[in-house]
Amino acid sequence: MTTNKLIGLILLVVGLILLYFGWQSSQSVGDQVAEAFTGRFTDETLWFLIGGAAAAVAGAYMAFFRK
Repeated sequence: MTTNKLIGLILLVVGLILLYFGWQSSQSVGDQVAEAFTGRFTDETLWFLIGGAAAAVAGAYMAFFRK
C-alpha cells in the first residue's frame, strides 16, 4: 500500500467521522430550534458537514481513483 493510498484512507475515515458528528449535531434540540427560527443550521454544524464531505471526497479520490 502506497503512502498516498494510506493518507486517502485516513482522510476518508476522518471525513466520515466528521459527517457523523455533523449529523448528530444537526439532530440536537438546540440546532433544531436554531434551524426553525433561522432556516439553517448553526455554524459549528455546517463546518462539521462541509469539512466531513470535503475530507471524505478527497480521501476517496486519493485512495481509490488516483494512480
